[in-house]
Amino acid sequence: MDTNKLRELRVAPGQKQRTSRSIWTIFLVVLAVTGVALFLAWPRASDKVRIFVREGATATNAETRLASAAGNTETRTDVPPRGQEGDAVLTVSGYIINGTRIELSPRFMGVVKWIGVEKGDSVTNGQVLVLLDDTEYRARLQEVQGRLANADAALKQAELSYDRINRLARTDIESEQARDDATLRLESARATLRELQGTRQLAQAYLNWCTIRSPIDGVILEKLVDPDELVTPQSFGGTRGPSTALVALANPQDIQIEIDMNESDLSKVSLNQKCRVSPEAYPDKSYEGYVKEIAPEANRSKGTLQIKVQVNNPDHYLTPELSARVDFLR
Repeated sequence: MDTNKLRELRVAPGQKQRTSRSIWTIFLVVLAVTGVALFLAWPRASDKVRIFVREGATATNAETRLASAAGNTETRTDVPPRGQEGDAVLTVSGYIINGTRIELSPRFMGVVKWIGVEKGDSVTNGQVLVLLDDTEYRARLQEVQGRLANADAALKQAELSYDRINRLARTDIESEQARDDATLRLESARATLRELQGTRQLAQAYLNWCTIRSPIDGVILEKLVDPDELVTPQSFGGTRGPSTALVALANPQDIQIEIDMNESDLSKVSLNQKCRVSPEAYPDKSYEGYVKEIAPEANRSKGTLQIKVQVNNPDHYLTPELSARVDFLR
């Protein structure tokens, strides 16, 4: 009986062998997995490209494509590559600024009577921009002119008196004392006339200062006042005090790039060194320039020195306060 049970539990010899189909299936799966692993692990040139993105910024598709095409080049979003530029010893980013920015302020407290420009308007040298209320200064000028007419009449009278007394003194009819008194009255009249002439010039100057003209050919950057607004050359503090400037303007042909240069790169920069400028907003645009100014003092907290690059023949693509790339050439 025990022998029969053992025979029933015994496995048939045919069932102990796996089919050849199962073995080949397992072999093919292992071979496929190995091939995929080798493909992913194989080194490629694009793996050497590193893209650095500043905090809060993302790399654009164009920058990614440039990075892939550059091979071993390190690509930065703040200084994107724009082709092979082996003539550059240093490439940095800076900000486009106006070389000359002028804020026109009044010479005295007054009220704006008229302003004839808006933001973005082009102006010429000598063009009238703002008119201040000149009622008071016209009245002062008229008053001085009246006093000047009286002084002129008094001078003529003193001259006639002196001539008459001088003739009589020669014939001993008048005394020397009378002639001396006449001479003093004549000099006093002349001095009074000169004083009033100066007062008239001052009154005329104040009247002229009521007309604000552009000192340069340029463009209006900001319109800072409106008609009937009080303006003053001095601020009294606070946010609701009188305006201290009327308009701000600049010469669009005087464009510079302001750069905070790291001290480790200063040895590569010199005064009047030629540069190539390209605005970040228009990477296909390129301008010639040169190092115009190197600050005499550094910023200790930043470890930087301010450099200003003058751009030759700028145009409207160089918008102030936007960023630009500067290549310092050999």
